[in-house]
Amino acid sequence: MSVPPPPTWPDERLSAGAARLASRHQAHFSVETVQQLLTDSYRLLAENARVRTHLVVLAERLTAERLDALAHTQTPGAGGAVRVLFVCGHNAGRSQMAAALLAHRAGERVVVSSAGTDPAAEVEPHVAQALLEAGLAVTDAYPKPLTSEVVEAADYVITMGCGDACPVVPGRHYLDWSVADPDGAPIGVVRTILGDIDARITDLLAVLPDA
Repeated sequence: MSVPPPPTWPDERLSAGAARLASRHQAHFSVETVQQLLTDSYRLLAENARVRTHLVVLAERLTAERLDALAHTQTPGAGGAVRVLFVCGHNAGRSQMAAALLAHRAGERVVVSSAGTDPAAEVEPHVAQALLEAGLAVTDAYPKPLTSEVVEAADYVITMGCGDACPVVPGRHYLDWSVADPDGAPIGVVRTILGDIDARITDLLAVLPDA
């Protein structure tokens, strides 16, 4: 049997990440699948990156999330925590705040994801400041592109100002939150928006099913 040629990486440092991911997910996915998703994740992130210093690390993290979502959809009826996806335009403000708040308050009860239909290069500085003031770590937050794997794995898709670009997948619970856009807003306004989202998270937790 012939051995497939090694992939042509956009960044040679990806090979170490591919090996780690392939080892972690060997029960579900082939090495080729992992390599393809990692290369695609790198490409998607590179489209909006201003600085590529951490691009390899972020591509590996995005690929891990996509593989986890894909494994979930391939094992229907397996149960587990309810999965909630927040989507906005740039994944730099509203969806980041909502994801951070829900992950903090729900713990292991919920698997939380966020993404943008047109992701920005970085999280809005005042959004990061407001989250830090609320005691929420944002050091790992970064804008992510919306991918089919994460959408299809979600039980709840909550859209926040992405308009017609937001995906519609049958069988998901859809909510649309009309929340002000913090893009470029002063810190006082961003704090108010965070409070609005936090109140909506309280209502959401009241209706989410247990695992």
